[in-house]
Amino acid sequence: MTVPSEHPSGPALRARWQETVERARGGTAAPKDAPDPGPYADDLLRRWAEPQRRYHTTDHLAAILDRVDELAAHAADIDAVRLAAWFHDAVYRPDRSENEERSAHLAERALPELGIGAARTAEVARLVRLTVGHNPAVGDRDGEVLSDADLAVLAGTPEEYAAYAAAVREEYGFVPDAAFREGRAAVLRQLLDLPRLFRTPLGYDRWEAVARRNVTTELGLLTS
Repeated sequence: MTVPSEHPSGPALRARWQETVERARGGTAAPKDAPDPGPYADDLLRRWAEPQRRYHTTDHLAAILDRVDELAAHAADIDAVRLAAWFHDAVYRPDRSENEERSAHLAERALPELGIGAARTAEVARLVRLTVGHNPAVGDRDGEVLSDADLAVLAGTPEEYAAYAAAVREEYGFVPDAAFREGRAAVLRQLLDLPRLFRTPLGYDRWEAVARRNVTTELGLLTS
């Protein structure tokens, strides 16, 4: 398994985590007895580097954080969104359906220990749970930012999208081809049935058309 210290983005990700936690606490001064955020970053990065992951990896985490930064002006509480990005796939087993719920519970345990208030902790957990369906309510600005950042992978170049789709297939390598094609096609149809894949103005303008073209192409390949 690739441990966080060996990953080239590990130190940069730890620094981003530290800055986010300090802001989320309300400043650089930690509340009395609040623990060092560093070991929490190490635990999360170890989770993101687990051997069963092929797409939901540390690279995916870094990419989502980058997209969140691009969309930051749209958010109501950008640091809650950043924290939710860290936690949204922190628990990930491709053979289980409760990953988002377990990830939300992890956030609900860890964030109060770090000195982050109850309201922001609740918002982070809500956002993590929202990634089940990527369908935030109208006006849910934080949800729109996280959902758009998570789905931005759909708008890659044909080569990038093919690599993404292949990595997803690898994560589900234990599933027979016919069953995988059926399940994956259902997921893609669900995405295409959304009135908009991307809810933020910037995300929609930048990614909607390309993402729909990529998803439609993959669906055609799966069902042909």
